[in-house]
Amino acid sequence: MALEPDLKSDCIEKQEVHVEYFVNEQSIKERLHLYFIKNQRSTLRIRLINCFFKLLTVVLYLVRAIADDEPKAAGKHCFNIVADSCKSTAEKCIYWPAILCVDREDWMYGLQCALAIINLLQVLLLLFLNYKGNILQQIMSVSMVLEAITSIPFVITIVYPPSHDLFVPVFLNCWLAKELLENLFNDLHRVMQRHHSALTQQVFILIVTILCLIITCACGIHHLERAGQSDMSVFEALYFTVVTFSTVGYGDIKVEIWPSQLFVILMIAAALVVLPVQMEKMALLLIEKQKQGGTYSNHRARTEKHVVVCASMLHYDLVNDFLNEFYAHAHLQDFFVVLLTPCELEPTVKWLLQVPLWSQRVIYIQGSALKDIDLVRCRMDQAEACFILSPRNKMDRIEAALLKNWKRKKRLSEKLESIINRSYRDRADQQTILRTWAVKDFAPNIPLYVQIMKPENKFHVQFADHVVCEDEFKYALLANNCLCPATSTFVTLLIHTSRGVEGETASSQWQKIYGRCSGNEIYHIQLKQSQFFGEYEGKSFTFATFNAHKKYGVSLIGIKRQDCNADLQLNPGPKHILKDTDTCYYMNITKEEYSAFILAHPREEKEKLEKKDSKSSSPTVGDPNVSKLESAICSVATYHFDDDVESHFSYDLDHDDDDDSNSGGGTLPIEMREQNNHPTYERSTLQVPSGDRHLLMPPPAGEENVSSDAPPIGARRQRRPSIMPVSEMIMADNSPLRDHKPLYAHKEVQDESEDTWEEGEKWTKGYPPVMPYIGYSPMMCHLLETPKPHCCLELDKPCDHKSWTHAGEYNWPNNNIIIAAEYAAQGMVNFIVPLRAHFRPKHTLKPIIIMVEKSVDNNFLECISSFPMVYFMIGLLESLDDLLRAGMLQSDTVVVVDRESSKLAEEDYMADANQIVAVQTMFRLFPSTTIITELTHAANMRFMQFRAKDFYALRMAEKQKLEKEKGSNISYMFRLPFAAGNVFSASMLDTMLYQSFVKDYAISIVRLLLGLDQATNSGYLCELPITPEDLWIRTYGRLYQKLCSTSHEIPIGIYRTVGQADNKSECSLPMEDDDSLQGFSGERKELANMVRIKMKKLDLPEEEYDSEVSDKRNKISYVIINPSFDMKLEVDDIIYLIKPAGGPKTPSPMPPRRKFSSRRKTTHQRFRAEPQGSNVDTKL
Repeated sequence: MALEPDLKSDCIEKQEVHVEYFVNEQSIKERLHLYFIKNQRSTLRIRLINCFFKLLTVVLYLVRAIADDEPKAAGKHCFNIVADSCKSTAEKCIYWPAILCVDREDWMYGLQCALAIINLLQVLLLLFLNYKGNILQQIMSVSMVLEAITSIPFVITIVYPPSHDLFVPVFLNCWLAKELLENLFNDLHRVMQRHHSALTQQVFILIVTILCLIITCACGIHHLERAGQSDMSVFEALYFTVVTFSTVGYGDIKVEIWPSQLFVILMIAAALVVLPVQMEKMALLLIEKQKQGGTYSNHRARTEKHVVVCASMLHYDLVNDFLNEFYAHAHLQDFFVVLLTPCELEPTVKWLLQVPLWSQRVIYIQGSALKDIDLVRCRMDQAEACFILSPRNKMDRIEAALLKNWKRKKRLSEKLESIINRSYRDRADQQTILRTWAVKDFAPNIPLYVQIMKPENKFHVQFADHVVCEDEFKYALLANNCLCPATSTFVTLLIHTSRGVEGETASSQWQKIYGRCSGNEIYHIQLKQSQFFGEYEGKSFTFATFNAHKKYGVSLIGIKRQDCNADLQLNPGPKHILKDTDTCYYMNITKEEYSAFILAHPREEKEKLEKKDSKSSSPTVGDPNVSKLESAICSVATYHFDDDVESHFSYDLDHDDDDDSNSGGGTLPIEMREQNNHPTYERSTLQVPSGDRHLLMPPPAGEENVSSDAPPIGARRQRRPSIMPVSEMIMADNSPLRDHKPLYAHKEVQDESEDTWEEGEKWTKGYPPVMPYIGYSPMMCHLLETPKPHCCLELDKPCDHKSWTHAGEYNWPNNNIIIAAEYAAQGMVNFIVPLRAHFRPKHTLKPIIIMVEKSVDNNFLECISSFPMVYFMIGLLESLDDLLRAGMLQSDTVVVVDRESSKLAEEDYMADANQIVAVQTMFRLFPSTTIITELTHAANMRFMQFRAKDFYALRMAEKQKLEKEKGSNISYMFRLPFAAGNVFSASMLDTMLYQSFVKDYAISIVRLLLGLDQATNSGYLCELPITPEDLWIRTYGRLYQKLCSTSHEIPIGIYRTVGQADNKSECSLPMEDDDSLQGFSGERKELANMVRIKMKKLDLPEEEYDSEVSDKRNKISYVIINPSFDMKLEVDDIIYLIKPAGGPKTPSPMPPRRKFSSRRKTTHQRFRAEPQGSNVDTKL
C-alpha cells in the first residue's frame, strides 16, 4: 500500500506534455506588416527614403527639361515619327511629337527607370500588406493612380525599346511627396514624443500644396509649349505661373497653343478647388488656436520670469484688478502673466488683453490645471508663483437656467434652493482644492497663492504658502466696522497700491487729505539697514515708533524677530527692545529705499544756524563733518534732559525766534522724495504754536501773560506736565507711569468697574468650546459658563424659559447689532468673536441678532450657544415686520450680507439689485440707523443711499471718472458710502492676495488687525473717541506722544466726520433731497405712518420710532491713514489704535443709549425668573 503514491506520481509525470509557445514566430506577411506599418521607427525610415526618391525624380525631370535644347528633334527616334510635319508657318502649328516624346540621356533614363521600379514594387507590397478584401477601392485611390502614371510607363519602355523617349509626367511625384510629408509629421510626433501645433502643420501643408501647384503648372506649361513655334524656358514657365496665380497678369509672356491654354484653365480650376479647402482648414485652426490661447515657450521660461493665474472663469473685473495691482510694483514690470482657464474668454476680456499695455506681457492659455499637458504649456514648474482663484457668485449657465426654470414653475422648495446655492460655493471650493493639489503634485516647489470661499474647506489647502478665505475676512471686517467705523475702508486702502496723489487737484480740503493719506501702505525693512529706525537700536519699541513718526512721518506698527519660529507682532509694547536683526513693519506713502532725506529751505536753515547759540551742544547743520542725515535729524528737535527737568518729565522742543509768524512754529525740514523716477511725495509740515512749544498744560491763573520764550528751568519745575515723554527703556520696577490728565475715554474705563455687573447667568473668559470648522484659530472672548438651550436662541419664538416675541421686550441696556444674511454660515463665528473679544468691557457689549432667510442647522446653534447676547431669527430683509421684531428700533448698526442666490441674475451687475433696493428702503424708513452693506460688485456702491438731488454725490461721481482716467487703482475711493465705511465688497480682498506676492506679511498683518489670529505679545485693533474734553491735546502728534507715554498704544489713523459747512469750496452743492431737515415732505409722513401702523400691530410703543432725518446724512465721513504729526484733532474724531497685549482695558466708544419705554408685561411675566436669553442686568 505504501507504493501506491509513487505509482500515481509516475503516471502523472508520463501524462505531462511539454508545450512551447513561439510568440515571435510569425508568417512572412506578418513580419513585413510589422516592419513596414506597425513599427514606428522602421516605418519612419522607409517613408523618409521613399520621400527622398519622389523628390529625386522631380529634380531629375527639371534637370532634363533645362538641358533640352532641341524639342523638335525629340521624336526622331521615337515611334519613327518624321521630324517636320508642319507645312505652314502662318498658322499656329502644333508639333505633337514634341509633346509625346522627349530626349533624355541614357544615364538619366536608367536612373529614372530604377526609381520607377523601386516605387512601383513598394506600392505593390503595401497594397498586398493592407489588403482586406476590397482591392478595387485601394487601386482607385488618388495615390495609386499617380503611382501608375509616373512608374508604369518606364516599365513599358523597358519592355518595348522603341518607346525609349516616351514622355512620362514624373513631376507629378511632388504630390506623392506631399502626402508622405503629411504622414511624416504624425510619425515624428509619435517617435520623438513632441507635439507640434496643428496650426503649424496645417500652414506647412498649405505651403507645400501651393508649391506643388506651381511645380505642376510650370512643368506642364513648359512641356506643352515645346510643341509651339516659340520655345518657353523652365524659368519663363515658372514666372508665367506665379504671375497668373497671383492674378497680376502682366501679359509679357503668354501661352500660344490651345493644349497649353487648356492646361492653364484646368490648373486654375484645380487651384480654386484645392486652395480654399486648405485655407478654410487653416482659418478654423487659427480660430480654435485663438480660443485656446498660446503656449509659454520653454526658451522664454528659462530667460524670463512669469506667474500663472488659474481660475474657472476669468472676468473683466478680476483680470483688470489683478493686472493693475500686480504691475503696480516697479520690480514686477519684467514679469509675464499666464492666464490658465478651461473656459473661453469673454469679449470684454479679449479686448482688455489686446490693449498694448497688456498684450506683450499677458498670455492666455485655455486649458485645465488638472491636465499635465496644459501645465507644461504654461511652464508651471518654472513659474515664480501660481495664483489659484475661486469664481465669485458665478454659476454654470445650464444650472442657472434649470434653477430659474424650476423657480418659475414653483417646483423648487426653499430648502432645495438653499442647498443648491450652498453647494455651488462648495463646488467652487472643491475645484480650487483640486487645482491646488494638481499644481502641488506637478510642481512641488512653486509658491501657491490660493483663494477659497468657505472656511470649512480651508484645511484642505493649508499647505499653500498664502491662503485667503473670503468668508473669514469678510465677516471679521464687517464686525470691526461695527466697532471701529470704516475699518473695511481703512484696510482696503491699506492693501491697495496707490500713488498718493488722488485728490491733489480737488477743491475740498477733505479730499486732499483723504487722497494723500490713502497712499500709505505697509512696508518692511531690517533695522540695521534702516535710516528710519536704525538709530533706535537698543531702545523700546514705543520710543522708536513715536520718534520715527515725529521725525519722518512713518508709523512703526510691528516687529518680527529673526528667529525661525518668531511670529509677527503688532505693537509688542515698551518691553520689546529693538535689535539690529529685527524686521520693522511700518506705514508710509513710499518705501524707505525710494526716499531721499533732503534739507528743506537750505537758505533759511543757513540763516538760522548763524543765529544759533554757539554754546549749543547739538551738532551744527552747516558743519561739513556732519552727514546729511544727521543734519536733517538734528534740525527737527532736541531733547534737553537735565536732572531737574528729567525728574519732572519735561519735554522741550528746540525753536527759533525767527520762525514765520504765519506758521506759528518750526517746520519739519525733511521731505521724502521717491527716487528712481517715482512720483514725489511730501509730508505735511510740523507746526508747533509758539506759545505752547513745551507741550505743557495751560498756565494756572495769574500766569496767562507768560512770555512765549522758553521759561527757565525753575519755572518749569513748578508746572505739572500734561504729556509725559516717551521713555527709551521701560522702568526697572515695571510700574506704569501715572497719567495726570487722562483722556476722557480712559477715565471712563477707570471709573466703570465690571464688579458691578450683575447678570442672571455667570460669564467667563475663554476659548469657544465648539469649533465651528476645522482649522479655526480659537480666540479668547466672553462666554457663558453654561451654554443656552437652542430654544432660547431664537429671538422671536417663546419657549419654556422665555416668553418674549420681539427684541424690544428684552430691555437691553445697549443698542443691538443686526446682521441680515441669506443663511447662517459657519464663517459667521468670525463676526461674533470680535464683538465678544475678551479685552472689551462687559458694559460695552451689544446684543447680536442674526436674521436669516433659511432655517438654521444644529451645528451653527451649537457654535453660538456659548456666546452671551447672541440670537437668531428667521426673517426677510424686505419685510418690515421682521425688521421691527429683530429690533430695528433698538439698533444702531445693521449689516447686510451679500445674497448667494444673486448669481442667478441674467446681467452680472444686477446681482446686487435685491440688497440695494432693500437697503434703500431701510435707509428711508429708519434714517438714524447705520447700514453697512456687502456688495458683489464694487462698482454698484454708487447706488447705496442714493438720492437723486444729492448734487455733492454727483460731483463725487465725476471725481471717480476723473481718477479712473488718470489710472487710479481705487477710483471709487471718493464715493461717499465707501469713504464712510458703509459699503464693502469681498472683491476688494483679492488685492491682499495679490500683494502677498511682494509682501508676504500682508495677510498676517490684516489677520492680526482684525482679530482672526493671535500672536504672543501682539496687539490688536481698537478705537478711541475724541470728546470736547480731549481737545486740549490739539494735534495728532501730541496724542501720539500721550498714548505712547501712558497706555503704550499706537495710533494709526483717524475716522473723521465733517459737515457741509466745513467744505467752503463746495458750499453751493446741496446734500439734501426730499428728506431734508427743513420739514417733512408728504412722502416722509406716509413712511412714518406706515411704520407706526406696523408697530401698533406688533404691540410696540409708537414713541420709540424716530422719524427725524439724521443730521449725519448731510455730513461727510472719511478715513485718514497715518496722519501728519501736526494734524489738528476735532470733536467726534475716532482714532484707530493698536493696543499692546496685556494693556489696560479698551475704551470702547458707546453711543447715547436710547431710552426705552416700559414694556407691558403680565404679572406672571413680571415676577418670572431671569430668562436664559437675557444675560444682562437691566439696571445698567
